[in-house]
Amino acid sequence: MYLKETKEIFKKASDSGYAIIQFNISSADQMKAVVEISKKVKAPVLFGTSDGERKFFGARQAVEMAKLYGEETGLPVILNADHAKSFEKVKEAVEAGYNSIHFDGSELEYEENIRQTKEAVDYIKSIDANISIEGELGRIGGTGASKVFTEKVVADESMYTDPLQAIDFIERTGVDRLGISVGTIHGISTAVGGEENLKMERISEIKEKLKGKCVLVLHGGSGVPSEQIKEAVKRGIVKINVNTELRVAFSGAIKKSLNECETTPYKFLDAGIKEMEKVVEDKILLSGSNGKI
Repeated sequence: MYLKETKEIFKKASDSGYAIIQFNISSADQMKAVVEISKKVKAPVLFGTSDGERKFFGARQAVEMAKLYGEETGLPVILNADHAKSFEKVKEAVEAGYNSIHFDGSELEYEENIRQTKEAVDYIKSIDANISIEGELGRIGGTGASKVFTEKVVADESMYTDPLQAIDFIERTGVDRLGISVGTIHGISTAVGGEENLKMERISEIKEKLKGKCVLVLHGGSGVPSEQIKEAVKRGIVKINVNTELRVAFSGAIKKSLNECETTPYKFLDAGIKEMEKVVEDKILLSGSNGKI
């Protein structure tokens, strides 16, 4: 079912000690990969679409597809407007029927981030108080695009989320979820020593300060070692965003199929879906959300 009360599914995950993976998608083919595995392992479905992905897919089209999958599978389905960076983008997603919104003011000065986030929260709540709303505090490493880097990309400590600011931020904005910076990047680094190294104590500090007032989100989940993902969930991460690993698996399989002179779309796209499904299943199992339906 396409959820109306999306806050409840995050609360359930938080109370039970598991995380829900947000899989960013750009097309119906990628949606299919996420749904097939979610059915197999009995996990809630969380799709994410960035501004660019919504523009390509079509916001209303993504909503209707999400609703259809919810009806067909009976799985709880959430569609999150990921990294909406302006009030206009928030409004577009709400009007299209998205049941989860992420307003990203992380590149703004602190007080301006609070002001714009609160504006988005007040608007969304005036339309539908059941929509779960995410804010972001701190900056994630990389260029802001989910891509593969051949050089080492380091998240500077000055970019990490401050625990004291975190509690001030959620109290003044009213967000339900908070995206935090604790060492991840947007993308994957293939350089030697480029693996991400999460600051686990920072996660614990923020969790302690918030005292259950807000659930924690880990952006840049691609490329993070499995054991670190598990530890982050233990320390309080409730939502994990994965994009680049999906893109690499999907596009890599399609390229290979095309290089073999395959010209039939449903065949080379199916190759991409199957490779993407492997990543989806792996991430769901790491998060502990399997078997929760």
